[in-house]
Amino acid sequence: MAISLTESAADRVRTHLEKRGSGIGLRVGIKKTGCSGFAYVVNYAESIEPDDAVFEARGVKVVVDSASLPLIDGTVVDFVKQGLNEAFKFKNPKAKGECGCGESFNV
Repeated sequence: MAISLTESAADRVRTHLEKRGSGIGLRVGIKKTGCSGFAYVVNYAESIEPDDAVFEARGVKVVVDSASLPLIDGTVVDFVKQGLNEAFKFKNPKAKGECGCGESFNV
């Protein structure tokens, strides 16, 4: 099981952790919501909980809770800029479909 980051995503996380002055990595998870069933939740990890899985991706720790991991295992997290918009994007091999806006997915 693993979650990986592109170089662009890893650079973004490193830059923001340095600016914040705290945090140990990127926390990725899911929540039930959206028009397709699940939505990704991304935040900066401040700690590692006992039920968390921790991956090292391009020198950045990626922390995932045990409930989310089975649904996002194998996901590649990218960071893209398009004009004035910038966001983390997810390439999840377990996703069977996404909503039109790309904010939620189903498995």
